[in-house]
Amino acid sequence: MTVIEKVAYLKGLADGLSLSDTTAEGKVLLNVVDVLQDMAMSITDLEDAVEELGETVDAIDEDLEDVEDIVYEEDDEDEYYDDDDDYDEFDDEDEALYEVVCPTCGDTICLDESMLCEGEINCPNCHEKLEFDLDDLDCKDDCEGCSGCDFD
Repeated sequence: MTVIEKVAYLKGLADGLSLSDTTAEGKVLLNVVDVLQDMAMSITDLEDAVEELGETVDAIDEDLEDVEDIVYEEDDEDEYYDDDDDYDEFDDEDEALYEVVCPTCGDTICLDESMLCEGEINCPNCHEKLEFDLDDLDCKDDCEGCSGCDFD
């Protein structure tokens, strides 16, 4: 039995007992039943709203899960880092790092010698192809596939 049904039963009892608002006790009891009826309606409205909010939160949670799958899937496909590497290639303090600013998005990228020697790289932020012309530099020829660089 719902709250509204219980209040309706009380209202029926009050009507069946022929309570009148001419006596003080009757007036109080009839007003109490009216207040209970208003409260029952409010409670029912709140229960409906909570149920609707719960459904909305569930839908948002599912959408967020889809977004997380897309975002974390892109991280898994990162072409410069492997989860097994734990970014160890940049832990070597002796290896020189070079900062390159992407002209398209303005993102600063740290590169090591071997990455520069490749001659090109895609910006990890905007995926713009960045090319490095190292032909005019003196090369020590100690990096694989070097097109001519000078790293001292």
